[in-house]
Amino acid sequence: MIAHGKDIKVFAGNSNRKLAQEICEQMGTKLGEAEVGTFSDGEIFVSLYETVRGSDVFVVQSTCTPVNNNLMELLIIIDALKRASAGRITAVVPYFGYARQDRKAKARDPITAKLVANMITAAGADRVLAMDLHAAQIQGFFDIPVDNLAGNPIFVDYYAKKFGAVCEEMMVVSPDVGSVSRARAFAQKLHMNLAIVDKRRQRANQCEVMNVIGDVSGKDCILFDDLVDTGGSLCNAAQALVDHGARSVHACASHGVLSGPAIDRINASPIQELALLDTIPAVDPSRSGKLKYLSVAPMIGEAIERIYQEVSISKLFR
Repeated sequence: MIAHGKDIKVFAGNSNRKLAQEICEQMGTKLGEAEVGTFSDGEIFVSLYETVRGSDVFVVQSTCTPVNNNLMELLIIIDALKRASAGRITAVVPYFGYARQDRKAKARDPITAKLVANMITAAGADRVLAMDLHAAQIQGFFDIPVDNLAGNPIFVDYYAKKFGAVCEEMMVVSPDVGSVSRARAFAQKLHMNLAIVDKRRQRANQCEVMNVIGDVSGKDCILFDDLVDTGGSLCNAAQALVDHGARSVHACASHGVLSGPAIDRINASPIQELALLDTIPAVDPSRSGKLKYLSVAPMIGEAIERIYQEVSISKLFR
């Protein structure tokens, strides 16, 4: 018998119920019976329709668009579980919103990622399971254990099967200097060379590509990033690679935020395919034929089972 909970129960908010269902199927269990809705004035309510007393409970909720509603759903579900005497509560946050506000970029800026971490802790979560946090140091913003899964192994497996032995002749490209360490780890696993796009961001969600560090002439390139929001950085980087003689450009990112003009930009860009994890609900396929979604349910399902059994999850990073 595991000391911290008599059984596993998985609940979900409304942000990504499809992923929550797939995680439960992967684990051979069912999604917890609960209702998460809103009153007429917009206030969120949560009703749990089964006992959670003494259970090890996992709440699957990405804080994607609408960010504030989904964040409040997560906090209220955690509070409901805590008051219902759950044995342990783990917030499973495949996409952690506000992660880009992780430092003071200029005077009098808030550090909102820390504020959100405090809110999740104060609501009653005992630990957090996230995927590809925008900045690794966000783990230190929490005063509870955080497991930060990496999407790297999923992309490595996908591209190894897609391109086979040709992989070693391709090149991984970091779309900016900040993503170099993430791109380097990906490139090493596929035995590819690495190039870097040097960009200068003029203001939020706008950037100007300046230079490509590395020889991409005649190469098939894979742009590797952690998230795609408006798509400006990624599409500008793809165009810069083509301008420098790249033969083809593929791209991948863990989180497809895809806000504003992102889809139009991707459709108009030289990117042949953009592979994304389903940490955020998929875009309607009719809007773009370039998007390919890969499931994180097997990885998150195994991580949940390992957390419950109190065994290492480091195997999932290899």
